[in-house]
Formats: sequence, C-alpha cells, structure tokens
Amino acid sequence: MELMGVLPDLFTFNTLIALYMKKGMHYDALSVQDRMERASVTPDIVTYNCLIYGFCREGKMREALRLFSEVKGVSPNQVTYTTLIDGYCRSNNLEEALSLLRLMEVKGTFNSILHKLCEEGRIKDANRLLIEMSEKKIQPDSVTCYTLINAYCKIRDLTSAQRVKSKMLGSRLNLDQFTYKALIHGFCEVHDMENAKEMLFEMLNAGFSPSYCTYSWIVDGYCTQNNEEAVAGLPDELTRRGLLVDISVYRALIRRLCKRDKVDYAQKMFNLMVNRGIKGDSVVYSILAFSYFKEGKLRVASDLLDDMCRSRLNVNLKLCNLFGPSYSVEKRVLCLFWDQLAQNMKKHIQHLNLV
Repeated sequence: MELMGVLPDLFTFNTLIALYMKKGMHYDALSVQDRMERASVTPDIVTYNCLIYGFCREGKMREALRLFSEVKGVSPNQVTYTTLIDGYCRSNNLEEALSLLRLMEVKGTFNSILHKLCEEGRIKDANRLLIEMSEKKIQPDSVTCYTLINAYCKIRDLTSAQRVKSKMLGSRLNLDQFTYKALIHGFCEVHDMENAKEMLFEMLNAGFSPSYCTYSWIVDGYCTQNNEEAVAGLPDELTRRGLLVDISVYRALIRRLCKRDKVDYAQKMFNLMVNRGIKGDSVVYSILAFSYFKEGKLRVASDLLDDMCRSRLNVNLKLCNLFGPSYSVEKRVLCLFWDQLAQNMKKHIQHLNLV
C-alpha cells in the first residue's frame, strides 16, 4: 500500500491488529500498534479492545490490564469491561470479575460470571448474584435460567430446577433444547422417570428433536429400574399424544437397548417399527446384527445383514463411525460383523450381476 502511495488509515490498522490477535500473534499486533502511533494515527477504543480481547482470551490478564491502563484519549466502553470480566472468569479469578462487574450493569456480563460460579458449584454465590441483578432491575434471560437449571440438575436439586423453570415460563421465556436436555438428564439421574418422560414430551411438543444421548438417558433410567417394558411402550405413548414417531426415535431406542444387551427388547422395538410401515436403516440393521453376533446367534445376525443388503442400504461413514471407541473391547465381534457383512454384500452383488 505504502509503495503505491496509499497510507494505512485507522480502519486498516485495526483490521491488522484484530487478525493478529485472533491468531495469537501478539508481538505482531503490538508492532502494528507501535507503527500506527509512529504514523500519527491515534488508536481508538476498537484498537484497545482488540488488543485486550486477544490477551483475555488466553487468560493473560497481566498484559490485558497493562493495555487497559494505557487507554488514553478515549473512554473504555461496555465491550472493554465485558472482555476483561470474561478474561477474569477464564483465569478463574472470580473475585476480580465480581469487583469489575459492580462498575457495570450488563446482562451478558452477569451471565458470564453466573456461568462460572455455577461451573464451580458456588450455587449460593450464584443466587446472591441473582438478587443483585434483581436489585439493579436487570431481568434474567433464557441464558441465565439455563445456567441455573443446569447447575441445579448437576447437584440433583430438581426441586430448585423446577422452580427456576416455572419462573422462566411465568416471565414468558421459552425453554431451549439445552434446558430440556438438562432437566431430562437430571430427572433420569434421580430415577424420576415419570418427570423425565414428561420433559421429553414437552421437548417434542416445543418442536425440538431429542438426540441419541437424550433417548439414552431415558432408556438407561428405565433399565436401571428393570422396567424395559416402559421403553417398549414409549412409541405408543408418543403416538397417543399426537407426536410424530419416525425412524430417528426407533433408531435411538434400538441402539441404546442393544448397547445395554437388551436384544430381546430391541428386537421387539424393531418388529413394532416394521409393522408400522417404517423401514429400518443401515444403523438399525447393523446394531441389531452386531448384538446377535455378540450373543452367538450367528444365523439371526447373518439374516439381518442379508435383509440389509437386499434393501440396498449403504455402508457409509455414519455406519463406520457407529462402531467407535466404545466398541473397541469387542474386537472379535467387530471382526466377525465386518467379515460377514462383506460376504453378504459380495453375494448380493453377484446375484444382481446374474440377474
């Protein structure tokens, strides 16, 4: 630029500093700052914020505070203080974060500290911070409520978690999928399966799709109580409530039942799925076949793989990732599974060629 007679302006210098700090190239960023001052370009608050953010992101608070003390000609803004508070939280210095917070009244900053307090199990301090928010007329938002609910669920205080949920709904705040997951997991941990199931229904009614992990908690909770029949009846209950039961629901339930060696119930779920006109995918067939191989029922396993090949279900990356590290202790069964699948696929291809 300079060779072409175009001198860098404030925007150019700030862009370079931001890029260097983002990549952790602190020395280069500071060199650009020095260069801009020699070029008589006065740094603005964006310049300082970029530099402070880079150090705070890595927990280097001494350097960040040195830069903060060098701010001149401009006033620190909300971004400056929020960045410093986040940096204190990252470096586990909550007391300094709280001291700086009292100079601010920013909801997002309260949430950052609240999250750190809950992460460290300091629930009483988190509640005191909530009272302080209320005194400052700062209303909790969905992030605040999720942070508290998640913290209560982790210490198995579901009564308090439910209380926060009720206040959240009373304030017309919507629960997100993470809040639902926290509550479902919390109820499963204390073996309150009725409430866990109700949370699952609420989650589905709200339009969220539970993940495999969510269904796993439900299956594990019922299996711990030796109540596998409740798992088997879950699709019917979902249907009665007018909720869609598709392949993703059956896949998750079958997969987890197989993981817990409840193959009979997994087969029952598979039969129910087929009878309702829902076709299984490669994951469903493979996980069932693997479980039968594990039980020594080679013929049943081979027949399932035959059905899978006849249905022209692909062996894709998703299927390969299915048998990840958690199956590493089953090397013999895995080898048996892949060998049989390869044989069945070869036989099917030869049959197609003959036809």
